[in-house]
Amino acid sequence: MRPALIILPLLALTACATPREQCISDANRDVYVLRNLISEARGNLARGYALAESTDVRTLTKTCRGRNKDDETFTYPCNETETFTTTRPVSIDLNAEQTKLNQLERRLTQAETNSDRMVAQCIAIHPE
Repeated sequence: MRPALIILPLLALTACATPREQCISDANRDVYVLRNLISEARGNLARGYALAESTDVRTLTKTCRGRNKDDETFTYPCNETETFTTTRPVSIDLNAEQTKLNQLERRLTQAETNSDRMVAQCIAIHPE
């Protein structure tokens, strides 16, 4: 899963959150992202391959309707663009993926420590 897809719902939620909630959400953002990356790496290792998403565009020819100056209805060919996403398997270096997972887990430990400290600061700055 892409980090941007994780952060977008968080940003939407913070739009109507209190300053304290926004601060805590910001403090936990790295932890959320790292946990999702770890989950993805574990899935890749379990499967033995990664999943890559690609976005493609196709043009569909359709029949559209219109009205002329005399208020008569007529049909004409028109194009509609459609975007779709496909997922396909991609080979990976399992040793490199394991190394990446180990690094992410170490970074998660550091991020959780930093997050705990930052959350405490948020609570001190924004008491309810």
